[in-house]
Amino acid sequence: MPDRILSLADAAVGVVLLGSGAVAWTGRRRSRVGALMATAGVCWFVGSAFPGLVFLHRGPLVQLHLTYPIGRLRRRSTAAAVVSAYVAAVYEGFVPAPWLAVGLSMTVVAAAIDVFARTSGPARRAGRPALACALVFACVLALGSANVLLEWGADRAVLLVYDTAVCLVVMWLTVDLYCGRWSEATVSDLLVQLAQRTDTSGLQGQLARALGDPGLTLGYWVPSQHAYVDEAGRPLDVDQRPAGRVKTAVENEGEPVAVLIHDPAVLDDPDLIDGAIAALRLTVANARMRADIRARVAELAASRRRVVEVADAQRQALQAELAATAQHHLAQAALHLAALEAEADGELCAVLPEVLAEVATARRELAQFAQGIRPESLTAGGLGAAVPLLADRAGLPVCVTVRVGRQPAPLEAALYFVCAEALTNVVKHAAATRASVEVVAEAGDIVVRVSDDGRGGADARGSGLRGIADRVEALGGSITVGGDATGGTLLVARITAEAVRSDGDRERGHIR
Repeated sequence: MPDRILSLADAAVGVVLLGSGAVAWTGRRRSRVGALMATAGVCWFVGSAFPGLVFLHRGPLVQLHLTYPIGRLRRRSTAAAVVSAYVAAVYEGFVPAPWLAVGLSMTVVAAAIDVFARTSGPARRAGRPALACALVFACVLALGSANVLLEWGADRAVLLVYDTAVCLVVMWLTVDLYCGRWSEATVSDLLVQLAQRTDTSGLQGQLARALGDPGLTLGYWVPSQHAYVDEAGRPLDVDQRPAGRVKTAVENEGEPVAVLIHDPAVLDDPDLIDGAIAALRLTVANARMRADIRARVAELAASRRRVVEVADAQRQALQAELAATAQHHLAQAALHLAALEAEADGELCAVLPEVLAEVATARRELAQFAQGIRPESLTAGGLGAAVPLLADRAGLPVCVTVRVGRQPAPLEAALYFVCAEALTNVVKHAAATRASVEVVAEAGDIVVRVSDDGRGGADARGSGLRGIADRVEALGGSITVGGDATGGTLLVARITAEAVRSDGDRERGHIR
């Protein structure tokens, strides 16, 4: 008689699993819960026919408990627990290992608690039945192992408890699925995924999975074209849609945002479609806002670069004008005065040396001024030629290392003036006895390091260093000021050479 009871209970569990799966699939086709229940039912009857696969049903049941109500694996830890459940089910069917079931029950408990702890809002409310059912299932697994390991001899009672527990948890989840929490959890899950997005790529696929419609098409409204386009940017004629498909417009404050072309069955769940539309509206609005911010930031950066480049061009023009006018005239005046000195006598002969000295001083100061605008050595020989000359005029010993070739003119100018301003600050404020300047290429960047053995305490917000920072940041670079190992100051400026080169190409329209 007991064997007959077990046989009936065994058949009843299989029928409940298959029946619950059919009910869940019919009512919530967009959830995979029904498919998992039906799979567990098939595995249950397969295990009855082939004793080696008697535990195979544990795999889909564990997956059901850990993925309810969506039915999809979302995290690696959950996927690992599900895979271990399938492996353990097959292994224990051929090699008796009651400790393995104990380990599986502990894994199920840990994974279920982890899944529940990571949810919030509607998803957490929907996850409570799943957590409770997972704990019940883990307990009956552990109970069966304890019966074997502790030799209780209560095989039939334990099996009846196990069969009853499986039936109850499956029916509980089926009823709960029909209460509507699945829609809330799906929308909540969708919002969590979309909140991590910075654009709309792959959004159509996520909506298709959430709404259970693989053929769903998503179109985006482009105001400038006054039309919809698909994810690839191709025009989308929403009126020429396939037969049996309907469209749902998505608007924001009366303005079109997007359109969904989908199976009419999607509309059978108003809460789900409304939630998905709200999530879509929010995502598209965020993506547009982010794109607008990126465009504004890029425009500001380009504007700052243009200011620097225009200033450099003006310096070069001023330098050329000085060389062609004032410096040239002073040179001619010096020649004329020298010629006059050879023929002068008396009082004029006494005055001319002073005049020549004044002219020489003016020429020298004008040359230094022109060098400060943009040194000829930088234009002719780049940083390798200009920085050593700059160090020679610094007024203290400077160790110079330059290991870069020619760079775009705006970049060379910026790096040169970083070195010039930094050395000026060292001389004026650091009370240093020596300094070093290093210009090297590192990982696609050009890096300038200026250090000294002075008193330290340089303020990056000071007017001099602020000017350096403005010039460097205008080219997309960065600057840091800190203490050196010697106790002085270390200034580091870093600019990506390729970014400056690409910007220059765009400004010139790629004309070489």
